[in-house]
Amino acid sequence: MIDYSPFWKTLKETGVTQYDLIYHHNISRGTIHRMRKNKPLTLVTVDILCSILEVPIEKVVCIRPSDPDCGTSL
Repeated sequence: MIDYSPFWKTLKETGVTQYDLIYHHNISRGTIHRMRKNKPLTLVTVDILCSILEVPIEKVVCIRPSDPDCGTSL
């Protein structure tokens, strides 16, 4: 499961607003909406957000297994 809760925490910590992202950094409202709903984004978009916020990827997104057995049977 994709989880963008680190992104919202990072926004608060950095003082960057959704308005800033949309109107000063050209991040679409659709992207913000997808993040609110924990929907997938491209890695390019995640990279752009990391660059804007000047943070590593783990400060924007984390991936949580939706199946407790995920990754144990490779």
